[in-house]
Amino acid sequence: MRISEKTPQDARAAARPGLSGPASRKLPVPPRERKPALAALAVLLILGGALATTLLVMRSGDRVSAVQITQQVGAGQRIPASALREVQIADTGIDYVAYRYKDEVAKTYAAVTLLPGTLLTQQMTSNSSDQVGPGKAKVGLSLKAGQMPGDLRWSEIVQVVYVPTAGRGSVTAQQKVLTTAARVGSISSGRSGGGLVTIVVDTTIAPTIAQYASSGEIALISLPGVK
Repeated sequence: MRISEKTPQDARAAARPGLSGPASRKLPVPPRERKPALAALAVLLILGGALATTLLVMRSGDRVSAVQITQQVGAGQRIPASALREVQIADTGIDYVAYRYKDEVAKTYAAVTLLPGTLLTQQMTSNSSDQVGPGKAKVGLSLKAGQMPGDLRWSEIVQVVYVPTAGRGSVTAQQKVLTTAARVGSISSGRSGGGLVTIVVDTTIAPTIAQYASSGEIALISLPGVK
């Protein structure tokens, strides 16, 4: 039997994959599609994140001067000037008492027990040891611009005036002073010039003030010379 010899060319030809097999029928690969919209969105997200980070860093740099308590003051006790010190804190929007009011604070009493390290708020103080007790009441007012002085300050003495709105059915409704000596217990000014004000008044007049306040017929007159 004759055995034929294979040449190197024949061996290479046998090693080549055939053109008729499944591998020869591959689908053409489409060209890669570019998506410029997604790329632009990614860039915007990156820039937005960088801007937000920058704003947070800048915001954290806003500092305000506040009153901090350095020694324990019991509820009802007068707050001594020696218990107050100035601290710089981040402006978080909480109504801490500004250090420029330290002299007024030293004339007030602790409404609650104050511990060392406490950042003072208006609600923690009282103008007398028995300010809200028998015969006294707190009344909350939501006032608009023009119904209160723009520079109204905490602990001021104010007159509370009834100001009837135009068009009331009763023609006999006239402006009148409801109380001549209400103490401002707290104040939170709004951007439009008004704000939320808490006043301390006698219990006998408190319901009348609350009634008129609910219809927006209350105004406050500041008495800077009265302590």
